[in-house]
Amino acid sequence: MTDARYLIVNADDFGRSAGVNRGIIRAHQHGIVTSASLMVRWPPAAAAAEYARRHSRLSVGLHLDLGEWVYGNSNWTFLYQVVALDDLFTVRQEVARQLAAFRKLMGREPSHIDSHQHVHRNEPVRTAALEAAQQFSIPLRECSADVQYCGRFYGQTAEGCAYPEWISVEALISLLTELPPGITEIGCHPGEGQDLDTVYLTEREQEVKVLCDPRIHSALGELGICLCSFNDVTPLSAAARATHI
Repeated sequence: MTDARYLIVNADDFGRSAGVNRGIIRAHQHGIVTSASLMVRWPPAAAAAEYARRHSRLSVGLHLDLGEWVYGNSNWTFLYQVVALDDLFTVRQEVARQLAAFRKLMGREPSHIDSHQHVHRNEPVRTAALEAAQQFSIPLRECSADVQYCGRFYGQTAEGCAYPEWISVEALISLLTELPPGITEIGCHPGEGQDLDTVYLTEREQEVKVLCDPRIHSALGELGICLCSFNDVTPLSAAARATHI
């Protein structure tokens, strides 16, 4: 795997709404999505898990859901908050609850862990998430030596302003050409319809179209990039280490 390039296309927010589920499933069946991250707190998570249990090619991890923020009047404010993010004890408790809910829904451990709006980038959530990932020897987004993360396929600026140029076919192909050797995860947020209250909504249907566009499949072939999922990380990484022995 020295010069080989492998790509995980991971859809966040699986289970958030029926429309998000439809978009992710479509992007998996007809597009390049190979993995998803499940939000276990929402009622549609049961249908998402049922689909995933019947389609093992889709790796499924835990999308830690501790809150969501919106940007307005030059400030970020909570749309909702699950626990206080500055209390390691309560964060650990909530991580444990969501892991237990994942096991109940999926009947197994997650293939990876990440978080809604990347809250695990900051302490103390980072510590709690790392502890969970290390417990199961699975990747935590942006904290794994085996998987590099790319979050540039996203249709808004950091302040929540629409930027559709970033979720175009041309933008995604440009990202693909720049992939380094090894395993890269590209995050995405496909969805259909208007059935959820979130800052990122209209962009989701555009993502589905791009992820299913045949030009993306063609670009992967031309660039020699192999699609994989988080289920493949351990064997691919082991093979890469073996070539250096």
